[in-house]
Amino acid sequence: MTEAKGASSLGSMLASRKPGEPTRYGRIFKPDDAWLAKAPPEPILEPELPIVDTHHHLWDFPGYRYLLDELLIDIGSGHNVVATVFEECRSMYRAHGPEEMKPVGEVEFVAGVAAMSASGRYGSTKVAAGIVGFADLTLGDRAASVLEAEIAAGGGRFRGIRHSAAWDADPIIGNSHHFDGPGLYGTANFRAGMKQLARLGLSLDAWVFHPQLAEVVDLARAFPEANIVMCHMGGPLGYGPYGGKKDEVFAIWKAGMKELASCPNVSVKLGGVMMRLAAFDYMQAPAPPSSEGLAGYWGPYVKTCLELFGADRCMVESNYPVDKMGIGPAALWNAFKRMTSGASADEKKAIFSGTANRVYRLGLTEA
Repeated sequence: MTEAKGASSLGSMLASRKPGEPTRYGRIFKPDDAWLAKAPPEPILEPELPIVDTHHHLWDFPGYRYLLDELLIDIGSGHNVVATVFEECRSMYRAHGPEEMKPVGEVEFVAGVAAMSASGRYGSTKVAAGIVGFADLTLGDRAASVLEAEIAAGGGRFRGIRHSAAWDADPIIGNSHHFDGPGLYGTANFRAGMKQLARLGLSLDAWVFHPQLAEVVDLARAFPEANIVMCHMGGPLGYGPYGGKKDEVFAIWKAGMKELASCPNVSVKLGGVMMRLAAFDYMQAPAPPSSEGLAGYWGPYVKTCLELFGADRCMVESNYPVDKMGIGPAALWNAFKRMTSGASADEKKAIFSGTANRVYRLGLTEA
């Protein structure tokens, strides 16, 4: 994989809104603030419940900036977000030097943001208390030097990498920006790199689409000592060739997630399915859904994850600013609270902060 190939792939996922056109699911649009403002205000449910947002990005693409200032506005919606985990997004890669070392620049950048947050001048939330970067594990044993450089650059906050393997044969889906083809997690080179990741005590954030879940199961069983986090609830798809097949997709997805849940070294992030599940048309809807509406769309998936993995292996994610395409922060966190309303106090603590604190080794006392 080269920088140029990866960069163009991510660029192809960034798109502009064109009024009246059919929604292009699987692509990232800049949130429409005027549209988001049409959502009726909601009272904040359980405002004291500590939340660790386990998956957000920071970037500065042309015409689309989401850095600390923008993140803090969303954190200030009224919910008690005590800490966050940054997720790689090919942001601020180094412009020069060996290709494999360029992702270290992203870790350096986020470590600086985390240090700003730690000063206390930007509020009490510990922004980027954990950093998930990227290193190309197909480098095999050579991935170790990249990972070690990222550990050094992370200021004590680097926790692991995401190396996505999400792939579908239909180009309308929009594949992940790290690989173009099936079966990444089963290749010899990737597994040699995975061995180095596990040796260093770092986690792998995995991301695939729902037909590929068996690939993560096989990887988790091959590396039972590795800490693997399944992003975006296992990537259920609801558009392109999967459109109009909600029940069929759910059945296949659930079977795959049940098998994945049998791997004790795997935890799962709840959320992050706005642009892939395609549960509602956020480009054509007159206003964003309420938290109750979003809970109706996502609830079956969230509740199934909780049933299969248990609260101690589930954690919430905003996937902001991506999922801000379809819902504002106050309603998003309210929706998660609605979807977990049947959980006990201890289970809620695990889902909203405790699991993240343990899995990402954040060292928080309030989680």
